[in-house]
Amino acid sequence: MLKKLSEIIGFTETEIKVILFLLIVLAIGIGSSIFYKSNEPVHVKKIDYSKEDSLFTSAGKDEIKKSNNNDKADKNIDSKQEVLDFNKRNLEVNKKNLLAEQSINLNKAGLEELANLPGIGQRTAENILSYRSKIGSFTNLEELLNVKGIGNTKLEKIKKYLFIQ
Repeated sequence: MLKKLSEIIGFTETEIKVILFLLIVLAIGIGSSIFYKSNEPVHVKKIDYSKEDSLFTSAGKDEIKKSNNNDKADKNIDSKQEVLDFNKRNLEVNKKNLLAEQSINLNKAGLEELANLPGIGQRTAENILSYRSKIGSFTNLEELLNVKGIGNTKLEKIKKYLFIQ
């Protein structure tokens, strides 16, 4: 029966099944709304927005301006300084001290000094110190390549801050 109907209308059998399903659901919905229709009045809760509406009148706007001016007077904000406080350096969690070029003597540096180097953490700094104690002292910066955790890239980053004496 669906094949004949699909040939007459020009829809596929699946399309006809979907259309029939939608028509049946529509008929059930209309029938149930008629059957369960209630004659009781619907209770609508009325809300008074007059207080909120007064904020948008000219008197309300004046009140808002006064309260904003009082808040500003209390805060005394320097807006330029607030904007400048959001630069990247202030947002970093682990701040490293800014180092000058050739400021750390590799043979005398402590754990904290080495950990301040870019890309060098606490563990790598400990590895440097243990390697230094094993060999005695560094004779050139390329010896750092023998330390676990330091490769060519990291050495290039930290080389400018180190010197050997």
